Amino acid sequence: MDVSVVLAFFLAALAFFLLPIYLRRWKLKLPPGPKPWPIIGNLNLLGSLPHYSIHELAQKYGPIMQLYFGNSPVIVVSSPKMAEIVLKEKDMVLASRPKTAAGKYTTYNYSDMTWSEYGPYWAQLRKICLMEIFSGKRIDSFQYVRVEEMKKFMRSLYASSGKPLPLKDNLLNLTFNVINRIVLGKSYLDDVDNQVIKPEEFKFMFDELFVLNGVYNIGDYIPWLGALDLQGYVKRMKDVSKKLDRFMEIVINEHIEARNKSSVNGEDYVAKDMVDVLLNLADDQDVQVKLQRDGVKGFTQDLIAGGIESAATSLEWGLSEMLKNPKIFETATEELDRVIGQERWVEEKDIQNLPYIEAISKEIFRVHPVAPLLAPHMAMEDCKISDYDILKGTIVLINTWTIERDPNIWPDPYEFRPERFMGVDIDVTGRDFRILPFGSGRRRCPGYSLGLKLIQLNLANILHGFSWKLPENMKAEELNMEETYGLSVPRKVPLVAVAEPRLPSHLYA
Repeated sequence: MDVSVVLAFFLAALAFFLLPIYLRRWKLKLPPGPKPWPIIGNLNLLGSLPHYSIHELAQKYGPIMQLYFGNSPVIVVSSPKMAEIVLKEKDMVLASRPKTAAGKYTTYNYSDMTWSEYGPYWAQLRKICLMEIFSGKRIDSFQYVRVEEMKKFMRSLYASSGKPLPLKDNLLNLTFNVINRIVLGKSYLDDVDNQVIKPEEFKFMFDELFVLNGVYNIGDYIPWLGALDLQGYVKRMKDVSKKLDRFMEIVINEHIEARNKSSVNGEDYVAKDMVDVLLNLADDQDVQVKLQRDGVKGFTQDLIAGGIESAATSLEWGLSEMLKNPKIFETATEELDRVIGQERWVEEKDIQNLPYIEAISKEIFRVHPVAPLLAPHMAMEDCKISDYDILKGTIVLINTWTIERDPNIWPDPYEFRPERFMGVDIDVTGRDFRILPFGSGRRRCPGYSLGLKLIQLNLANILHGFSWKLPENMKAEELNMEETYGLSVPRKVPLVAVAEPRLPSHLYA
C-alpha cells in the first residue's frame, strides 16, 4: 500500500478521535485566565512564592480563573462565594485529590488522610478521625499532656530570659513533645537513654516533608518529564521517605511489643496513645476497608506532621507581628492580668473569657495562613461552578491568601490588627468562608480542634508569662518578614527575640 495512503488513513483516524474532543472543548464555557504555552502551560507564571504569583493573577482574572500546569487544567477560586461553592455546594464532586509524586513517595502510596483519593478507604480514615482519634473525649483525655508541656516550655523560656532566643527551635520543641506524647506515647526526642533518633534529624525529616509536599513538581504536570526528575524533588522525597519509614517501623514495633507483653501476662491492653488506637483498629476484622500497616504508618505520619509544623509556624508569625506592633502586647497583657491575675497560668477553659487573645489567634490565621493555597481538590466528574464548565480531572485550588486579603472584606488587609475580630462572630473552623485556616467540607483538617487548643493556650501563656522585645539595637522596622514556601509558609529567617519574666518566680519552678 502506498505510504501516502497509509499516512492519510492515519491522519483521518486521528482526526476522527480528536475532533469531537476539540469541538466539545470549543463549546465549553471555561473561566478566564492567561493563555497557556505549549507543554508547560502556565507554570512559567509561578514564582518562588506561588501564592504571591496566583494572588497577582487573581487580581487580573477575578474570583475564578483557569490555569494550566503543563496539560493539567487548574481552577483557582479566590472569593468566599466561590470557596463556598467548591467546599460546600460541590463538596462531594470535588472531594478527591490529584495524584502527585509527594503522595506516592512520602505517604506510603497515598495511604494517609491528606493525599488518599476520595473513596471507601478515605471514608474509613475520616470515620476513624471523627469517632476515635479526634473525638472530644479523646482530645480532653490528653489535656494533662498539653499542660505539662506548656509549663515545661515556660521553664525553658525562663532559663533563657534576657538572652536572644531562637523562637522557632523552642516552639518546635514544644509542639514536637506535645504531639509525640499524644500520638506516639512518649517524646522520642527526650528519651536520652533509648534515643532512636537525634532531635535535629527528626526536625529535618518533618521540615523536608512539609517542603516537598508543597512544591510544584514538573513531573506531576508533564508526566513524560517525570523520570528525569529535573528539580531533584523525587530523589529528596525517596530519601526522606526511607528515613521516616525507619523511624515509623521502630514506633510500630515498640507498640506491638507492648501489646504482646500484656497478652502474655493475661492482661487486656488499654490504648495509651493514638498509635495504639490505630493498631487496635487495624486488628478489627469488621471494618469496611481494613487498615494495613502502611496505612497505620501513613496516618501516624500525618498526625505528627500536621500538629507540629502548623502550631509552631503560627505562633512564630504571631510573635513576629506583635514585635512590630508593641501596643498589641499591652492590650493582651492588660486582658490577661484582669481575667487571670498574676498568680497562675492560663488554662484551656479560660480562653473563652479572653476575647482579645482569641482575636490575636484569628488575625494570625488571616495574615499568615499555614496553607495559603489549601491542599488541592480534584473534580471526580464534570460539573459547573458559577456557570463555568469544570471537566473531570480538573485540579481545584482554594486561594485563601487572596480571600483573606480582600479589602472589600477586610479593611486595611495588610495590617495586623486583632481588633477587627472584637465584637464580631467570625468562625475559623470552616463555617465562615472569609477565613479558612483549616479548610472546610469533607477535606477539612480533622485535627482542627487540637490545633486550636495548642495555638491559643500557648499563645496566651507566652504573652502572660513574658514581656518580649527584639535583640539589642534592632528596630521593629528592621525585622525581616519574608516567607518561604512549602505545604506551610514559615518565616524565611527564623525569629530571634528576648523574653523577660513578668510573673512571680515560683510559677516558673
